Amino acid sequence: MRRCKICVMPDTRPDHSFVNGICPACINAQNKPQIDWDQRGKELDQLLDRFHGECIVPSSGGKDSTYQAITLKEKGAHVTAVTARTCHLTDIGRKNIDNLAKHVRTIEYVPNMTVRAKLNRLGLQLVGDISWPEHAAIFSTPFHASFDLNMPLVFYGENPQLEYGGPRGSEEARELTHRWRAEFGGFLGLRPVDFIGIEGITKRDMQDYEPPSGIAIDKAKTEAHFLGQYIPWDSHRNAEVAKERGMIQVKPCVANWWAHENNDNIDTFWHDHGMHRKYGYGRGCSQISVDIRKGLISRDDALQWIEKNDGKFCSEYMGYSIYETADRIGLTHEEMLGYMNQFTNWELFGKIDGYRPILKEFCDERPQTYRTNQT
Repeated sequence: MRRCKICVMPDTRPDHSFVNGICPACINAQNKPQIDWDQRGKELDQLLDRFHGECIVPSSGGKDSTYQAITLKEKGAHVTAVTARTCHLTDIGRKNIDNLAKHVRTIEYVPNMTVRAKLNRLGLQLVGDISWPEHAAIFSTPFHASFDLNMPLVFYGENPQLEYGGPRGSEEARELTHRWRAEFGGFLGLRPVDFIGIEGITKRDMQDYEPPSGIAIDKAKTEAHFLGQYIPWDSHRNAEVAKERGMIQVKPCVANWWAHENNDNIDTFWHDHGMHRKYGYGRGCSQISVDIRKGLISRDDALQWIEKNDGKFCSEYMGYSIYETADRIGLTHEEMLGYMNQFTNWELFGKIDGYRPILKEFCDERPQTYRTNQT
């Protein structure tokens, strides 16, 4: 496993090919100043005018969607924030959704939560991702709302491939197309239809996890754009604007670097810990790498934080026991950990500290020098 020479992201991240030792996200960050953001802003205004200012913002009540809704509203848009109910909503998550309703119209879609629990468990068992149904809903529910409300303009947040890296050329995408959804939607090879007939799950149950049949994710019916391709993206600015407008922000656990992200869903812990076990990096690594690119922390200091905290197994997330998730989806905590072990890439890890696998690069007892070519 190699880490980027500039940030601390490893080359084990999917679609994260390095060029001369530099990851795609850092290359993109170097190229951003060349973008004509004034022209992009004019194109955003033209886009809003074409749809008479009516638009949907997919929202969890978090920092980014709150910023999006507020910013578009200030540009004169008529914003409807659409929330796809998350898997295991926290009290703060509920308050932040309600807070956004003080600023724009909000609509919340709530699926059959008994089915959702089954999908969480099946996602964990089949592909090692408890959050499979959440990912599917995020990229389906807003299109249901677009169809229901006859509102064909949808604004997602950043283009993830621009901000965090991806295949060459994918950082240029301005629209979330059907192809983008299939490639980057986080489905891990599972389709909604694959669940039909398992444990009584019906075709109707799975309609909540795919776009409605009467709508196409294309220019003929619905246009879904990344707002971050028209306005420079800045997670810290977004968080500050959201906080000023009433969003509550709490650091979920010590494995997170930021205090203003993923406050809404207890299950996020299992997703992030599983990501660390699969690929050798967790949520904290992604967040702290953004801050390295912004010059907010040195790479050496970031590596020291990662060694101590990234992917750490925590007993609580957002103040809730992580084993509440096990109870909700019908597993014991031993079974949860068993699935974590099953999908762990043990080639990356050298030893176990409690329930946390330790990366081989941090198993050497000699003092760490954190050189850029560290493996």
